[in-house]
Amino acid sequence: MHARVVRFNDVDPERVAEVVARIEESDGPPPGVDAESVEMLYDESQRTAVVVVRFEDVERMEAGNEALSSMDAGETPGSRASVDLCEIKIRRSMS
Repeated sequence: MHARVVRFNDVDPERVAEVVARIEESDGPPPGVDAESVEMLYDESQRTAVVVVRFEDVERMEAGNEALSSMDAGETPGSRASVDLCEIKIRRSMS
């Protein structure tokens, strides 16, 4: 399992609401993004967001990264601060 982890700065609550609504209303990920899941974490006090998109394998992550990196900035929560392409080493539920 792999994940594309993106940190955004200068994120407004209204923009978060727009992005969340667009994702919830969609039938799935954008074209070229064969993802397992997406999560958005938001810290309103610092105006930052982290978006984690999980992929089954590295090839899907790399293809998804290419598609997501070419997105118009108006479709993102804020200014991209960093993009990390990660291998998930452990994922465990604590319940």
